[in-house]
Amino acid sequence: MAEEIAHVSDTAFWVAWYRWLETQRKDALFHDPLAGKLVGERGKRLARHMGIERAMAWSMALRTYIIDSYIMEAIAGGVDCVVNLGAGLDTRPYRLALPPDLLWIEVDFANIVTFKNETLTNDLPLCRLERIVCDLSQDADREALLADVNSRGRNILVLTEGVIPYLSNEAVAALAKNLREQSHITHWITDYFSPFFLGLAARGAIVKQLQKNAPFRFNPGPAPDDWPRFFASNGWQIEAMRFIGEEGRKLGRDLPANWLMRMMMRFAREERLRPYRQMNGYALLKKGHYVVPLDI
Repeated sequence: MAEEIAHVSDTAFWVAWYRWLETQRKDALFHDPLAGKLVGERGKRLARHMGIERAMAWSMALRTYIIDSYIMEAIAGGVDCVVNLGAGLDTRPYRLALPPDLLWIEVDFANIVTFKNETLTNDLPLCRLERIVCDLSQDADREALLADVNSRGRNILVLTEGVIPYLSNEAVAALAKNLREQSHITHWITDYFSPFFLGLAARGAIVKQLQKNAPFRFNPGPAPDDWPRFFASNGWQIEAMRFIGEEGRKLGRDLPANWLMRMMMRFAREERLRPYRQMNGYALLKKGHYVVPLDI
């Protein structure tokens, strides 16, 4: 029986299903055994209802791999606290080779925090782990939360994986401002979607299904440089950008396609494929007001 996404928090079960599928591959990019424990049959039902499962499996595997890499590199560079806003069913504190003294803080809605606390009660994280209930859409609650976590580390990395697309431009600007104001928050990992991707997605079945209860709202503008300009105007500049399509090609996981599309891609000029390879990814941001242009 299919299951619909009734609230944005349901997307956590949907995407975690693909982490579980990746874990079972012989050539897995990562292993997330607790994903299967958390999603059960619910994630499978959501995936079947939402569709394009092959493309989603490809995208979610590479998304996870990219963010894992950013996090481990940041910790090697001195980060002593990770704050995962909208953590969903993420299990990185249990599966990454983290320093035992690292503080990892997960923030999400009460139902997600309660579910994870109960389901993972017998599983031990590899670092210090705290979970905090907060509705990030509430300005006063979000500001109080960030002021509190700012005192918990000296070099703090914030992660918003799969969060920004569901926020309005005004809400993203407010979050960026709040993060910038915290003296110990130095870096931020967040989603990137190109105007090309947003145009394709708007016509796709998944976005149409999400439109009812968990719509994509963030759209900084139609020009390629509108995304970096938006964040730069709110105090954050791009330190690194990793595109899902480009990372996939490096790892032998190229864009999923049928045989005809694969044949066309084989002979297509790179400039024709670049919009597809660079249509979405993850940015590592640091505080700053100038723009680093994207090569799109």
